[in-house]
Amino acid sequence: MLKRCEDTKLALNWEKSHFMVKEDIVLGHKISKKEIEFDKAKIKVISKLPHPTTVKGIRSFLGHAGFYRRFIKYFSKISRPMTYLLEKNSPFIFSNECIQAFRTLKEKLTEASILIALNWDQPFKLMCDASDYAVGAVLGQRVEKHFRPIHYASKTMNQAKTNCTTTKKEMLAVVYSFKKFRSYLIMNKSIVYTDHSALKYLFAKKDAKARFLCWILLLQEFDFKVIDTRGAKNYVSGHLSRLENHTRTSLIQKKSTRLFLLNLSTKLLTRTQVPRDVRHYFWDDPYLFKTCPDQIIRRCVAGQEAIDILKACHSGPTEGHYGANYTAKKVFESDFYWPTIYKDAFELVKHCDSCQRQGKISQRDEMPLNSIQVCEIFDVWGIDFMGPFPSSKGNKYILVVVDYLSKWVEDKALPTNDARVVVKFLKSLFSRFKTPKAIISDR
Repeated sequence: MLKRCEDTKLALNWEKSHFMVKEDIVLGHKISKKEIEFDKAKIKVISKLPHPTTVKGIRSFLGHAGFYRRFIKYFSKISRPMTYLLEKNSPFIFSNECIQAFRTLKEKLTEASILIALNWDQPFKLMCDASDYAVGAVLGQRVEKHFRPIHYASKTMNQAKTNCTTTKKEMLAVVYSFKKFRSYLIMNKSIVYTDHSALKYLFAKKDAKARFLCWILLLQEFDFKVIDTRGAKNYVSGHLSRLENHTRTSLIQKKSTRLFLLNLSTKLLTRTQVPRDVRHYFWDDPYLFKTCPDQIIRRCVAGQEAIDILKACHSGPTEGHYGANYTAKKVFESDFYWPTIYKDAFELVKHCDSCQRQGKISQRDEMPLNSIQVCEIFDVWGIDFMGPFPSSKGNKYILVVVDYLSKWVEDKALPTNDARVVVKFLKSLFSRFKTPKAIISDR
């Protein structure tokens, strides 16, 4: 240790240094040769705190408790009732759920598991998993044939990412894990355990989509291998990835998927022959997926969910009222599919009020554009009126003229915008400059 300090030219404070000790408190953690615990003295102080009565008190408590969140499983799930009160325009009501969450967090702090000190000579083991609404990961190492955790991590996904396919979500979990534990995994060997077997072949795929290629390039700086494991074996990260239980939304999505399956099964039963493309569909609970002709797996949607996705791709906050074909293309790029996507896109654009009022003019209706030839300074002037404005000293309009070559501007405040005042202004302009070859105006 002293040799490292000397190599890095790090100066130590002798009064704050302790030598020849088996364990010590460092930055609120009790560190020994093999294990890492939290400082029990600080936990006792937190455990005696009364429940907060203001937003500032909640933020202060979650800040203190969050310092030890690496020791606590399901920290986000437990603290969610209180974090909801921190949202903008959220009424401050410290309900029974908040009180229960507050008590549970204090209990978890006193019962938190012990993390092991990492061994740089051993490979790291990273367990990743993704659910419908969150991703989770556990970094650890094998000690005496048993997996021991080093760090817990989990993160909820936003609304856009919850609509991704299962493959994308599992890839998100891997990318999040490597970003979170980058300081541990860089320049070290690691083994990634995931319950999605497609990830093993995704890294070798040369014609992957741009988003996947970006993630693959990001992961190329790490030395790791992927091992497929079932969800039952990957239970640690599996639980972490299910922190958020959005019951209502989940039921709605399952209902729409079941309706799609019911319609599909009805068509299969009423036909005398099984359709050829049925082999391209597969079920991955709770969604139906289809392998499209471009070899990309897309989630099947139907009903109101399909309409909402189509509207989001056509007139969402980041979209620009595209045409029917481009709108359908945006849906495909978002990894969604339903049989009548092009027909629905044409109907949506046809009945879109904004598109009908401000639609794109076809090229055959456009007037030919000709460049304005300018030879010398003050040869061509552009002229136009601005206003009317609130009256100021009897003037309501401003007449503006601009030279096309030098961009010289002349303006004058006028009471009216008739031809008489324009002629008088132009006579003054020509006497100070020269008679131009052309004057361009829209009047």
